[in-house]
Amino acid sequence: MRPGLTGYAQIHGRNAISWEEKFSFDVEYAKKITLVGDLKIIFKTVLMVFKREGINSQNAATMEVFKGSRN
Repeated sequence: MRPGLTGYAQIHGRNAISWEEKFSFDVEYAKKITLVGDLKIIFKTVLMVFKREGINSQNAATMEVFKGSRN
């Protein structure tokens, strides 16, 4: 899947969630791609930006460096 402007993981925690959770959201999104779903993601992304939610992770100013998957 090609990267886009935003994504399902960005509206469900952004940098405040783990890489594994991000990958899980990406897989969930890929299983049910719809135009309506994409429009909801864009709308919710705008809300997240204005609310400034999920910008920082617990251990870093933005997101921890990806060090590989546990599996």
